[in-house]
Amino acid sequence: MKKSRYFTLKELCRSRTALRKGIDNFPSFEVVSHLEELVAKLLEPLREAWGSPIAVTSGYRSSSLNRAVGGVRDSPHMKGYAADLVPLEKDAEALFAFAVEFLSSGGIPFDQILLETRGETSWVHLSLRSSSGAQRREHKKITVQYPDLREKNPLSV
Repeated sequence: MKKSRYFTLKELCRSRTALRKGIDNFPSFEVVSHLEELVAKLLEPLREAWGSPIAVTSGYRSSSLNRAVGGVRDSPHMKGYAADLVPLEKDAEALFAFAVEFLSSGGIPFDQILLETRGETSWVHLSLRSSSGAQRREHKKITVQYPDLREKNPLSV
């Protein structure tokens, strides 16, 4: 992956669930190019403007990993077009509000900015493109529910 000031390929592909379940989560060259685009066009500019650390809790997911964590069937994570983020110095709600304002007002193309919440845990889902390549520029808050919370912890995907 091309050099990034704030993000690494390892971080974008890391998954405790994949390690625990023996799932191969190594991306193809095509997916790596999508991750590079995601970083260059969305993650780096957002992190630079935000001004403090942001952790990637889920980036690329192989189809097997996506099934294991209960991801949607056509998740942009599987193509390297999405990342779930948590700020290290503020809450996810603040990052969500900032991302909506920054990306929308700056005319930066994106697909989705979601504030996802499950119980007391929240994170920001940011996608450059949908799995079909669309850039819908939508933002909303959603509640995520999984049948087995221990297996679906977004901070351990």
